[in-house]
Amino acid sequence: MNMKPEILMVGPMMPQLMAALERDYIVHRLWEAPERDALLKKIGSNVKAIATNGALGASGSLINALPNLEIIALYGVGVDAIDLSLAKKRGIPVTTTPDVLTEDVADMALALLLATARRIVVGDQYVRTGQWARGEMVLTRRVNGKRVGILGLGRVGKALAKRLEALNMKISYTNRKELDVPYAYYRDLVKMAGDVDFLVVTAAGGDATRKIVNRPVLEALGPNGILINVSRGSIVDEKALIHAIKEGNLGGAGLDVFASEPNVPEELKSMPNVVLQPHHASGTIETRSAMGDLVARNLEAHFAGKPLLTPFNY
Repeated sequence: MNMKPEILMVGPMMPQLMAALERDYIVHRLWEAPERDALLKKIGSNVKAIATNGALGASGSLINALPNLEIIALYGVGVDAIDLSLAKKRGIPVTTTPDVLTEDVADMALALLLATARRIVVGDQYVRTGQWARGEMVLTRRVNGKRVGILGLGRVGKALAKRLEALNMKISYTNRKELDVPYAYYRDLVKMAGDVDFLVVTAAGGDATRKIVNRPVLEALGPNGILINVSRGSIVDEKALIHAIKEGNLGGAGLDVFASEPNVPEELKSMPNVVLQPHHASGTIETRSAMGDLVARNLEAHFAGKPLLTPFNY
């Protein structure tokens, strides 16, 4: 009788995915272990696969604790929390779940842009607390026809741009390279920030983009400008962001991601011109189910000796 392959699940995932993995594999739940190091020492040599998410990833120490690791299956698209250099050195393929979350993340970016500019959350509270009976709410800012800059014109950035076209917005972008698209290209992020009303972050995380949305960028965006981030908290200098909003040098922000999740600075929570979400841009039933299915199918393909469906290209 063939033994089921043993896999290490770093954190909880969709119930359907967890049930499917429990059916097909011997699953070790790392987050439930009273002593993480003790568990890894006990089962490390038996583990053939890691199932993880974008926030938890797979550190170098975790990979090194699994000498017979064959694959890392990521429930997400951001690979910045995975030690890719070590995985590549050991010849361990990494799979992600691209495309299936693109539309929902683009929807969230648009929702945050509208919610922040039009003060949707403030308006909701204005009605609920009875303030409306005492007078009209302060005026908000128009979105239609305004100028928007997109940082990172990948899958999500392009999907967002299509939505923004419907709002008659003047679209600009900055990217690692210029693309064949009908939008204005900027090599310099600060220059683009100075020429737009809204800056939306859809770039990949990692060392190359760490804190590139910094004080000069935020100051260029200006006191009427709004920052939207649906990508990675590491891309924005969070302290500079808080300072810019407190000093009135930035008009507001819509944030789905943060520097140290799930820890969100109290200053951001108290700002009425900031809209917050719990890293939930892809958090629809449809998308999360599709992501889970892709994780399961990549693992199935690997252990069947078939080509991976969505390997990450190092």
